[in-house]
Amino acid sequence: MQPFYLTCKPRKKPMPPLDRRTFLKSATLAAAGTNTILLGAATLEQAPAPTAANDRINLALIGAGGQGQGDTRTAITVPGVKLVAVADCYDGRLAHAKELWGGPSGNEITTTRDYKELLTRKDIDAVLIATPDHWHRQVAIDCMKAGKDVYLEKPMIHIYDDGPAIIETARTTNRILQVGSQRVSSIVYAKAKELLAAGAIGKLNMIAARWDRNSSIGAWNYTVPLDASPETCDWPRFLGNAPKISFNAERFFQWRKWKDYGSGVAGDLFVHLFSGTHFITGSEGPTRAMATGATRFWNDGRDVPDVLLGLFDYPEGFNLSLRVNFVNGGEESEGFLFTGSEGTMEIAGTTLTVSRTPREKEPGYTVSTFTNDMQKRFLTQYRAKYPAPDPVQDAVGTTQKYAAPRGYSDSYDHFQNFFNSVRTRKQPVEDATFGFRAAGAALLSNLSLEKNAIVHWNPKTMKLA
Repeated sequence: MQPFYLTCKPRKKPMPPLDRRTFLKSATLAAAGTNTILLGAATLEQAPAPTAANDRINLALIGAGGQGQGDTRTAITVPGVKLVAVADCYDGRLAHAKELWGGPSGNEITTTRDYKELLTRKDIDAVLIATPDHWHRQVAIDCMKAGKDVYLEKPMIHIYDDGPAIIETARTTNRILQVGSQRVSSIVYAKAKELLAAGAIGKLNMIAARWDRNSSIGAWNYTVPLDASPETCDWPRFLGNAPKISFNAERFFQWRKWKDYGSGVAGDLFVHLFSGTHFITGSEGPTRAMATGATRFWNDGRDVPDVLLGLFDYPEGFNLSLRVNFVNGGEESEGFLFTGSEGTMEIAGTTLTVSRTPREKEPGYTVSTFTNDMQKRFLTQYRAKYPAPDPVQDAVGTTQKYAAPRGYSDSYDHFQNFFNSVRTRKQPVEDATFGFRAAGAALLSNLSLEKNAIVHWNPKTMKLA
């Protein structure tokens, strides 16, 4: 893995030292005028050794839409992984899978509408599930019971009953199940976790997270192919346990717009923000949630909002505010702001910035409305108790910036972690319990919005309270 960079940009005053070696080192070098510090590769997890030919993992893709195809492109770049089969309900995607991965003859992979045909194949070791949300539970359970390890795209659940069923199946089958929120494997988020635990910003009291976009493309507005029809699309299979209605090409290809098949922006994007929050803080989840939102711009027949705001109380003593806005009038923006008693920590894309401002050592005063004589008398007594600060020794703060190497991919690391778990049988970085706690917290937003009320959740037992 490539090294990590740290930039120290002095503010008005030097920063007091932290209790971690890296912060002591960075503060010293910052004082010496060093702008960039290169952290050695030894500080990061080393890449696994090359795999032997007979240690190859054969992978099947179930759900070959945009996310599924994108995930697969990343997954097969991990050494020792080969795609051997694809299942999807649209014939055009199966044909394109052969174009992408079938080799010159197109026959190096097999394709099918029925994912269950793949489960009898002993040569398939693991599956990547990127179906609509309402199929996650059934496909994951079927695959695990057939002896396959599972990479399950987020959100892990569509409804709350899905969570316990998936967790229990992973336990009883002894299968690896990793949920696909890749930020849990990010070196940027790992550094944030380390710094927060080291006291970089003091006691955490608030987190503000956001994901703003100004386009529906890639969020739910997917182009409907010209040949979409009941003949090219397996509509009954797509519907599964959803209400039975006549063929609708828009629902088939833009399923995220409806609760019957998806989880709205809460399941699409809030879940990423919850995964990041829980990974960095070590929390199991919130206990109380309140959300508001509406369809403000994209009036296209949907029944899920395009603007969603949520507030969440955590038992560790901090609050989380989340925002997803698809009408932001600007460029896409994603990130976190962690606010603590001694400073702030911000994640924006692949960068991490820590700004540290220790609390004042004296209470301060407001005496300008008093008589001049009273001001002098007060200041004499005040300075006898609180000596005037040294402009150098008592100065405040620096800003430290971390950035992932150019071209870094947390999705690659997430797949690498998954395949390492498949080989070693060690639990993955985002197992079914973690995935349920992230998705369960995210879907509290939908529940609060539907009920127009505060809702409660027990993050330990993973049950609505």
